[in-house]
Amino acid sequence: MDIRHLQYFLEVARQQSFTKAAEVLFITQPTISKTVKSLEDELGVTLLDRYGKKVQLTDAGHVFFRQAVEIEKSFRSLSSELDDLMNLKKGHLRIGLPPMVGSSFFPMIIGEFHKAYPQVSIQLFEDGAKKVEADVISGALDIGVAVLPTMDEVLDHFVFVKEKLNLLVHPTHPLAGQPSVALRELEQDAFVLFREDFALHDRIIAACQDAGFQPRVVYESSQWDLLSAMVAANLGVALLPETICREVDHMRVRIIPVTEPVIPWQLGMIWRKDRYLSFATREWIGFTKSMLNK
Repeated sequence: MDIRHLQYFLEVARQQSFTKAAEVLFITQPTISKTVKSLEDELGVTLLDRYGKKVQLTDAGHVFFRQAVEIEKSFRSLSSELDDLMNLKKGHLRIGLPPMVGSSFFPMIIGEFHKAYPQVSIQLFEDGAKKVEADVISGALDIGVAVLPTMDEVLDHFVFVKEKLNLLVHPTHPLAGQPSVALRELEQDAFVLFREDFALHDRIIAACQDAGFQPRVVYESSQWDLLSAMVAANLGVALLPETICREVDHMRVRIIPVTEPVIPWQLGMIWRKDRYLSFATREWIGFTKSMLNK
């Protein structure tokens, strides 16, 4: 058994598919199937229950998975520390970015970082902020961007955006001409929201409940431009951060500050407190902090 065997097994378990795992690892399916079978023979237990194109962890598989995750983390940490010790300024970064954040803040930063550190490769994962936070905690990501507050007992962070949410309505909406709006005035409106894996989904619903009503959600999406288009089609109202509001078509929707209550939107770069930070991760934190907090 070597670390490669563990990595193959872990990817099959995560993808619940030999085919998908082979695609992620850029190897052939027979190779990964043979490796996992060899691992099962060596351990004398069945780790994966194969049925059709799907696979599922057995009871023994769940036990082995938990231990394999910790072994892989230790191996990554050891490799990173040895690289740093030898002053090899290279590495690999797995970064999680919510979709509406990536295009607004990071293309230029990633380009400048690549110029400064050409031997550091970057792998981007687009997910909602809640999924990004969970993946940073689990170790699936080295670093990510999340909506604050997060689990401060586990995560470190620095803040780079402090904004609030604004209301988007159709130009014919009764509130379209108002200078500001109280959230309770939207009780009878239909809402278009980000999906449940986005932190704003829960935050908006909680704010509405605090204002005395349960919002009527008619549509959910992962794309802010689609939510804006739904508002422009007069299918509902939306609450979006100020940064995003600057990107929408102001001819098709009206943007109104929400003042009762103000709903904050703070973004932070997050990483695990208790994990060794590789050279690449440390440089990314320092580099992005200097650029984003100018």
